[in-house]
Amino acid sequence: MTGPRRSSPTPRRASLVATGTVLAGLLTAGVVAPAAADASPSQHRPPLAADRVVQHDIDALADEGFPGVLAAVSDGRGQGPGHGRDHVAGVGDLATGAPVPVNGSVRIASNTKTFTATVVLQLVAEREVQLDRPVETYLPGLVRGPGGDGRQITVRQLLQHTSGIPDYDDVLYPEWLASGFTRHYTGQELVAAGLGRPALAAPGAAFSYSNTNYAIAGLLVERVTGHRIGDEITHRIIEPLHLRDTYWPSDGDRGIRGPHPRNYLQETAGGPWTDVTEMDPSMGWAAGQVVSTPRDLLRFFSAVVGGELLPPAQQQEMERTVPATDISLRNAGDRYGLGLASFELSCGGRAWTHGGDLPGTHSREAVTADGRGVSIVVTGDPANADPADAHQFEHLEDAVDAAFCALP
Repeated sequence: MTGPRRSSPTPRRASLVATGTVLAGLLTAGVVAPAAADASPSQHRPPLAADRVVQHDIDALADEGFPGVLAAVSDGRGQGPGHGRDHVAGVGDLATGAPVPVNGSVRIASNTKTFTATVVLQLVAEREVQLDRPVETYLPGLVRGPGGDGRQITVRQLLQHTSGIPDYDDVLYPEWLASGFTRHYTGQELVAAGLGRPALAAPGAAFSYSNTNYAIAGLLVERVTGHRIGDEITHRIIEPLHLRDTYWPSDGDRGIRGPHPRNYLQETAGGPWTDVTEMDPSMGWAAGQVVSTPRDLLRFFSAVVGGELLPPAQQQEMERTVPATDISLRNAGDRYGLGLASFELSCGGRAWTHGGDLPGTHSREAVTADGRGVSIVVTGDPANADPADAHQFEHLEDAVDAAFCALP
């Protein structure tokens, strides 16, 4: 679902990419090539520096009010001892005081969009889909309404968030919240909710993040392949990469499998926490349903930007970016490709990201094609700031930036 801010209907909520200092000086205009997303080797530091930095910063995040924090760090030399390293801070269960499980399972929210975009681009490589054909070609008659017309919107514009279609979150979140996050939705219901509002812009005119785009993309995958989007993500990505702790929750599966921290919402500063760990995941669907771990997230994003999942032509298309100034906490030159964003590190060079938010869970990451990366997840929405003030999430993003810049 939504990314770097919470999924409640607050200003600036519907943005999907890790930002803050991580995106403080983002990209200059133009196409981002794969090689351009590598951080400068001159900025490298000893391997353990990143571990010290990330532990210090996630401890600070826990002190700031996030109940639990999980992190994974990779220096690009594999996932064995001394290479892929895990960190935790805070408490995994406020009721029992249990610690945060190392590399625990979490809902990765809008990071799911990178999975969905990858599947669509694989279908492009297989000549089953064309990026610049109208959505109508693959979903005749589905995309019709005040929010958009599939005869005028291309597949590329869906993945790039330039379709102009409104976000279904803005319509459905209040009732999902009122249901205690138990309401179940179909992909068609998500799309209908987004299309029921007036279009935000003409197709191709401007970037405007919308979960509805990826619900449509999920339906497109299902129509073209004859299989459910979750099955395609599983068979094309999760299984080949051996992401043992990553899965697509089945319909009605409200819990999280395996060791995991609890997720919380706080209504007022200093007030009680509400446990929101169990929720119907269908609100996210192709835009945000996947469950994973910090370590698997790093493996997945490293595979994406390292060219393991797409041929070069489709890899280049994924990394062609457009200005996306409304996704950043600081609106500092953000850019977005096809389910993937790129940002400038404070220490120089660039890394790739996406990020994701659901009630009680927020994840950020930074990776480069050589396998270096940092992933941090917080489990909670502390009410120690105005809901429209995302400074806590800037600190989360600062931590990702600082840890990545300390990598060798």
